[in-house]
Amino acid sequence: MAVRAKFQVQSVKSMSWSNTHREITLAPQYDTSIPEDQRYATATPSGSITMMVDNPTASDQLVLGKFFYVDFTEVEA
Repeated sequence: MAVRAKFQVQSVKSMSWSNTHREITLAPQYDTSIPEDQRYATATPSGSITMMVDNPTASDQLVLGKFFYVDFTEVEA
């Protein structure tokens, strides 16, 4: 079973030591007028995901302000 959360890109930082690495931080955000967002806010009211991405194709899609679904699926042993 998977757990789904809705996150927004809060920051994209370039690294002075690399032309390709980006530190990307996402946080749960919601619009009180959107029922789906109200449900997500109940389940994930706060938190953050920060990751270092060294793949320009991927980091170019993670644009500041965009929203993404994040799915957590258990890895079988």
